[in-house]
Amino acid sequence: MSAIRTLVSPATLARPRGKAVYWTVFATVVLLFALAFLFPVYWMVTGALKSPDEIAQTPPTLVPEDWHLSGYTDAWDLMQLPQHLWNTVVQAAGAWAFQIVFCTAAAYALSKLRPAFGNVILGGILATLMVPAQALVVPKYLTVADLPLLHTSLLNDPLAIWLPAVANAFNLYLLKRFFDQLPRDVLEAAEMDGAGKLRTLWSIVLPMSRPVLGVVSIFALVAVWQDFLWPLMVFSDTDKQPISVALVQLSQNIQLTVLIAAMVIASIPMVGLFLIFQRHIIAGISAGSTKG
Repeated sequence: MSAIRTLVSPATLARPRGKAVYWTVFATVVLLFALAFLFPVYWMVTGALKSPDEIAQTPPTLVPEDWHLSGYTDAWDLMQLPQHLWNTVVQAAGAWAFQIVFCTAAAYALSKLRPAFGNVILGGILATLMVPAQALVVPKYLTVADLPLLHTSLLNDPLAIWLPAVANAFNLYLLKRFFDQLPRDVLEAAEMDGAGKLRTLWSIVLPMSRPVLGVVSIFALVAVWQDFLWPLMVFSDTDKQPISVALVQLSQNIQLTVLIAAMVIASIPMVGLFLIFQRHIIAGISAGSTKG
């Protein structure tokens, strides 16, 4: 077995000076990366705690001179955050549910049922990843404005968010690749015990796919939560707009500190979701990249 070559040799690391230099460089790099990612968050959180005059002054202050919590309370009331946060939750939850059901079913069919022309269908689905998202905005809008066959409009309706979210080629491919790596022996044993295809999916495949389902769930929720252009087009009713659109629409006559506070509040759910499920996210990504 050949030795693993690294940038710093084991002999150098064994010396006190080499070890000190190595850990100094390592700690410095980690600290710089942490500052690069965390400082904008710190700046946003503390910016909402400053007075309007302090946040506009030059040079800026790193720490607020006077701490004002009124920015957060004003943002909660003036910008109607509870209503718009609830709109976002409804839209994100519906898009997540539709994706989990339909993308999982499609990925299972392409992976385990192997329909005729399955590879052609999969190739066509993956080809949509090469089309810029902006090029699909107009066709999607015309579709939801006058739904084919039914001739009904989905504008100002959560279905205008839910239905387009189902056509997610990336999540479908991620699920299919995971299903391809599931042990065939387990599925054959379930078939010998009399389990049908749907029973196998529900009782065998889905419990084994919790890591990748967690990753797909995060992707689905974040995509809807941070989307701006599409909700702006389909929700002309301000009372039904999600938080991403409302922050822009209601920011015209709002103080900068109040707007920053609203941005902080709007980001808390997704940050909290990641912190709670970060282990599952990492496990799902690593599970999808190795053969089982």
